[in-house]
Amino acid sequence: MKTALVQRARELGFDDCRCTTAAVPASAAHFQRWLAQKNHGELHWLERNAEKRVDPQLVLPGARSIITLAVSYENPIPHSALRTPHSGQVARYAQFADYHDVLADRLKALTAFLDALAPGTRSLWYVDTGPLLERDLAQRAGLGFVGKHTNLISRRLGNWIFLAEILTTLELAPDAPEKNHCGSCTRCITACPTAAITAPFTLDARRCISYLTIELKGAIPVELRPLLGNRIYGCDDCLAACPWNRFAREGKLMQAHARADLAAPDLLELLALDDAGFKKKFASTPILRTKRRGLLRNVCVALGNTGDVSALPALERAAGDGEPLIAEHARWAVAEIGKRTR
Repeated sequence: MKTALVQRARELGFDDCRCTTAAVPASAAHFQRWLAQKNHGELHWLERNAEKRVDPQLVLPGARSIITLAVSYENPIPHSALRTPHSGQVARYAQFADYHDVLADRLKALTAFLDALAPGTRSLWYVDTGPLLERDLAQRAGLGFVGKHTNLISRRLGNWIFLAEILTTLELAPDAPEKNHCGSCTRCITACPTAAITAPFTLDARRCISYLTIELKGAIPVELRPLLGNRIYGCDDCLAACPWNRFAREGKLMQAHARADLAAPDLLELLALDDAGFKKKFASTPILRTKRRGLLRNVCVALGNTGDVSALPALERAAGDGEPLIAEHARWAVAEIGKRTR
């Protein structure tokens, strides 16, 4: 039964499929301490469902197994080859159609296949949306190991991977857990532009560029803005620094969903988007979740860090934007460019 499941997962495009039990993850106490220290910032939903995250039985009563799945989003095109004078950086995972949507149909199909194998089985699937400590479960299933940057690293796929899970009442033989293979390496910690990795395996989300440009809904702290560089949606620096990426390979599933126009978008073109234009350009991509106000806030910061006088007309127009969040960051950017060009 398990062999058939793994084979079907690969037919559906998943690059790896492993199983573990539905027991409480060993990292539960670490997660609870992390929350108590307020390292999650404004990610209040992590607190609201914390009890479920540390006990899969509260997510699916009677669960006996958790199927963990990985999909590679390795992109072999170097960002430096695509840069223009006013280009921005977008996290590699967001240079595709929204992975939640891409993986959802395949997870539904795999769950239906599982339930057909064992009638009466109850199963739930998630793509980065369920109340689960998914990286810890993936390590226990042998999918990879949690690195010092707190992301999952696969010795077969590197760390450019999406994760998904199926909780099921069916009992499946668990795979052997993966051991940590970071050794003495600290490249990811050194690479972080904002020193958000405060210790091995500990992230202060409040300093993380991915949090600041995606999850934070208000103003980006002034003292952190210069550290963002030209990053406008997420950050890959800690992931890119990992030496295990020498084994990364491009996954077939995501290739058809790549968005080449998001590899190095022109910041001035983005700043000119109205709400309808924003929705049209970013429909069906992860970037849509920031809304226009969030993305253009980030664009203003990027131009403030890397722009020259040619960016001033667009920024001055943005300083009069009806959205106060955009206007304030545009004024900051104008002042930053002014400091450099006096």
